[in-house]
Amino acid sequence: MQLSATLTVMVQAARKAARGLQRDFGEIENLQVSAKAPANFVTAADLRSEKVLREELGKARPGYAFLLEEAGEIPGTDPSHRWIVDPLDGTTNFMHGIPLFTISIALERQGEIVAGLIYNPVTDEMFFAEKGRGAFLNNRRLRVASRSEMTEAVVCTGIPHLGRPGHTRFLAELGAVMPQVAGIRRTGSAALDLAWMAAGRFDIFWEAALSPWDMAAGICLVREAGGTVSDLTGGSKILESGGILAANERLHPPFLSLLKKARKDA
Repeated sequence: MQLSATLTVMVQAARKAARGLQRDFGEIENLQVSAKAPANFVTAADLRSEKVLREELGKARPGYAFLLEEAGEIPGTDPSHRWIVDPLDGTTNFMHGIPLFTISIALERQGEIVAGLIYNPVTDEMFFAEKGRGAFLNNRRLRVASRSEMTEAVVCTGIPHLGRPGHTRFLAELGAVMPQVAGIRRTGSAALDLAWMAAGRFDIFWEAALSPWDMAAGICLVREAGGTVSDLTGGSKILESGGILAANERLHPPFLSLLKKARKDA
């Protein structure tokens, strides 16, 4: 398919950064004998990927602002545009040699996410979307799954771990969800979860305490694939709140009610 100028810039930047991640991922097995080396190595790989993405996107669109996982906010001369970038989402997977990690790039225009790209360098799956133009995996158009019964749904989530808040709340939510659905999954990459949601592989995704770069590209993908995305109260303050619920239009309301009740009872 013919990519727009914006998506062409995003794809080229992602592919260039991916070459370094592919090389670094190939070295991970050699570092597993050391307790400290893998973590240091992954941090360096993350920073190298971010540097490439910042350089490539900045060169193609000078003046656009950035929100980067490592470098944070970088203002630009164009106040209406901002790149939101995660150079390596799924760092724990990467560190352990698990091939579930992504590069995530979103473009925000006047506060609205208008384009998103999520790329897994290992599988060469490039998910991308642009407002009003649909969502795609490589050259295939994406639609969210059409299941209407919670009992048939495969649900994905992120589990709070060491150093993360919300353990008690999550256990209450999980306890409410488990008896209602066909299965629950956890991949270790919120960006990948949202991409797979857009592709119909997951029926529902929810998570709390995320950062904007974890979600921004995926929000665009799910919406352009026909899905419904909200924060965990059902509102629109997703990036601000850090909480997200994505599903098709049939499953979103009952699942939101389930979460709200679980939070109230926790």
